Amino acid sequence: MRDVYAVDDNHLLMVASDRLSAFDVVLPDAIPGKGEILTQLSNFWFAQTEGIVTNHLTGVSLEDVLIPEEAVQLRRRAVVVKRLQALPAEAIVRGYIIGSGWKDYQATGSLCGIKLPDGLQQAEQLPEPIFTPSSKAAVGDHDENISFATLIDIIGAEQAEQIQAVSLKLYKHAAAHAAECGIIIADTKFEFGLDADNRLVLMDEIFTPDSSRFWPAADYRRGTSPASYDKQFVRDYLETLDWDKTSPGPHLPEEIINATVERYQSAYTALTGTPWS
Repeated sequence: MRDVYAVDDNHLLMVASDRLSAFDVVLPDAIPGKGEILTQLSNFWFAQTEGIVTNHLTGVSLEDVLIPEEAVQLRRRAVVVKRLQALPAEAIVRGYIIGSGWKDYQATGSLCGIKLPDGLQQAEQLPEPIFTPSSKAAVGDHDENISFATLIDIIGAEQAEQIQAVSLKLYKHAAAHAAECGIIIADTKFEFGLDADNRLVLMDEIFTPDSSRFWPAADYRRGTSPASYDKQFVRDYLETLDWDKTSPGPHLPEEIINATVERYQSAYTALTGTPWS
């Protein structure tokens, strides 16, 4: 969850909060330090992938747009980014069959119009990563998986094909790095925008515990929902409750909050090689 503030005609201040959303509902309890971890991990990946696609970072310091006290307060959770025209869809890449993709596969044998091999097990690795976009729902509504043809109808063939190619390249790059760190990136999502020259720009966050499924490679087993470093841990807890997945969301027990913090910190440490402090 991010708060966005106008800086000028070309820049925005993006602040990552500690709020957590699940099933498109913002939960009432924060995850301490979450916004800082997401910002720093995204910055790590933006630096790693800037040769693949331009991203929204500007290099403008917080001190240039905030008073000193605010800059100190937000220094690990905020960045000054380019003002972009956000594209109305999310770009999702799946390397493994899990989550809503697993449910769709069980029902139809396909995912977003892509026919998958028969007999796949839950959490099984796909023969090749696949691009499965989703709609970008309004606040309070749920995103929905869409076909590539529908994505073309929404944003046009040229942009859809560019996003597909870039998304798959980003995923393969990050998945290879994560594998060396003992982590499986099961799936991930990206958001893109257009700059003033109509060029594609990667925005928001990338390869964080909020936008990706991270599995410890050592614990991975086909046929079950693997343990994770991401907010799937919270989703799994929420699935045990008598909750209709509409606002307001339920409160999280302290042990769930603390365990989530530990997972986010572990993901950061493993992927960056730097202990979180």
